[in-house]
Amino acid sequence: MGGRMRRTTALLALAAGLCLHTAGAANADERPLLHPLFSGHGVIQRDAPIHVHGSASPGSEIRVALGPSQASAIAGDDGRWRAELPAMEAGGPYTLTVESGGRTETVRDVMIGDVWLCSGQSNMVLEIARALDAPAETGAANDPMIRAMTLPLRTASGPSQDFRSDVEWQVITPDNAASVSAACYFMARDLRRVHDVPMGLIISAWGGSSITAWMSEEALGRAGADPDALATLALYRDNPAEAMARWGARWEDWWLNQTGEAREDAPWADDLDISSWPVVPAFIYWEEWGDPALAAHDGMVWYRTSFNLTAEQAAQGAVLHIGRADEVDQTWLNGAPVGGMADPSVIRAYELAPGRLRAGANTLTINVLDTWRYGGLVGPDDLRAIELADGEIVPLDGPWRYSKAPAGFAHPPGSPWSATGGFSQIANAMISPLDGYALAGAAWYQGESDTYDGRGYHALLEGLIADWRGRFRADLPFVIVQLAGFGAHPSEPADNGWADLRESQRQVALADPRAVIVTAHDLGEIHDIHPPNKQELARRMALAARHLVHGESDIAPSGPVPGDIRHARGTLTVRFDDVTGALITLGSDRAIGFELCSGAACRYADARVSGPDSVAIEGVRAADTRVRFCWAMNPLCNLTDASGRPPVPFEQAIKR
Repeated sequence: MGGRMRRTTALLALAAGLCLHTAGAANADERPLLHPLFSGHGVIQRDAPIHVHGSASPGSEIRVALGPSQASAIAGDDGRWRAELPAMEAGGPYTLTVESGGRTETVRDVMIGDVWLCSGQSNMVLEIARALDAPAETGAANDPMIRAMTLPLRTASGPSQDFRSDVEWQVITPDNAASVSAACYFMARDLRRVHDVPMGLIISAWGGSSITAWMSEEALGRAGADPDALATLALYRDNPAEAMARWGARWEDWWLNQTGEAREDAPWADDLDISSWPVVPAFIYWEEWGDPALAAHDGMVWYRTSFNLTAEQAAQGAVLHIGRADEVDQTWLNGAPVGGMADPSVIRAYELAPGRLRAGANTLTINVLDTWRYGGLVGPDDLRAIELADGEIVPLDGPWRYSKAPAGFAHPPGSPWSATGGFSQIANAMISPLDGYALAGAAWYQGESDTYDGRGYHALLEGLIADWRGRFRADLPFVIVQLAGFGAHPSEPADNGWADLRESQRQVALADPRAVIVTAHDLGEIHDIHPPNKQELARRMALAARHLVHGESDIAPSGPVPGDIRHARGTLTVRFDDVTGALITLGSDRAIGFELCSGAACRYADARVSGPDSVAIEGVRAADTRVRFCWAMNPLCNLTDASGRPPVPFEQAIKR
């Protein structure tokens, strides 16, 4: 058991190091001269200065040649170098050659074309293998002018100039297409049908990620992010244990405020009597325990156990291993917070300084929060143990007990260093290494993880756009995909975080001439948060890109969008801009999905198409102050135009 546990915990420490710490840089003489962005089969942005960069011996001269162009640079004290070549028109293939200090690197089959950064969460990740008609789509992926670089999932506590694992460009073929982002690939395919230039796709996306994970700390500060969280994140880089204890104290205050409990009665209290708590039957998802109260539980469950140590054991520093928590944990030892993070894929390993443990009985308490599908502490029993500094392993083999937490709480404070739900950790590892690489545009499909505060998303999306424009180019075009519908269709009007977030997306794009909304609410699935019809979604993304990036002004970028709204004698007329052909209704002579609101009360409205670009709403009351359209998590609306795109969901004031 001991030998096996030592091997297991060594692997755990390695996994934790990969997730929580920036990898050390190799000696510049040992690293490739070229940054991995410049590799075989790659695509470089056309019609923009070409900044080639990499690493070499400090002070050494670097000579660069790409096709007919040449440049030189001197490596800095850190070995970093950057050379600028003149802009080139679309074409290729070219050979890129770099020489320095007797070393030569040659990269072949480099194309000049359009480079897109495709980013977001799981609906951008969703692979061609999971899209509609996947076998036929993968079999037909044979255009050698579409290349992709899919970045592995990595985090870093600070901005990294290098990728933390191997990356490479790939020509998309039937052999590798199944694992490529469907939305990104289909968009490029549609663009290629109109614009015959090579397409390079950098796919940097992570399922379940919040927008804050993709923003730099500076951008978060400008967007009004919690200053205490930012300060605690800065502390975490130098002293993770102290930062976790500080954040744990904040979590405790949140819990006590939610429950009204006295601190001595809190579930983490060291001397709490838990004899009435049931025994944990197994470290599997709690939905599988057979407890009816947990069979469909999305929320919190408390876990608790105790273990004994000798005085010699307790005097040592240690690492606490608790396995994998789906999806968020907050952990206490002897009544004091010692760790916590929000990532269901990470195996937890928390450092314990000497003095944290005590001779005799020790108590371990873990709160696990699950917000989607299955939850709990999961994995083999030997993943839960105390690893002492001298290498001895103390199994945490129970008994463990559990208690279901009350429902209806506000969202708890998530630790700022968490991979998917924290601050900047993904941006540091999966965006920072791309800094300065010229792009045609960015396609952003994200938001499901932020619907708990849909209105607060407005400032964050503005901040992300400004942040990335600072990294890549000041006028970087953004194609923003609105959330697809999910869940049951509504039977009555109601406020909804998904609708709020779509409105934030719309308002940001409305105020930004270099951003466009892509509607997707009509493409959703009742039972699947990942709708497979990425072909139609990508068609709309490509139309938006053609308008925004390629200047095709005759194409409506988003489909119909609300324009003037006028009230006269009990009738509200909503005129839409960017209508292709004329507005039409499907399946009814009424336009379904409009609501009239007075204060917090809203009702479905009697609406019909009254002209090529207009909808008339009858029965407006004197107290009505707002009109909204397609306002639900999964709205049911039947208005469209000749482009096949529905109007953008919206909420607007009624002006009298």
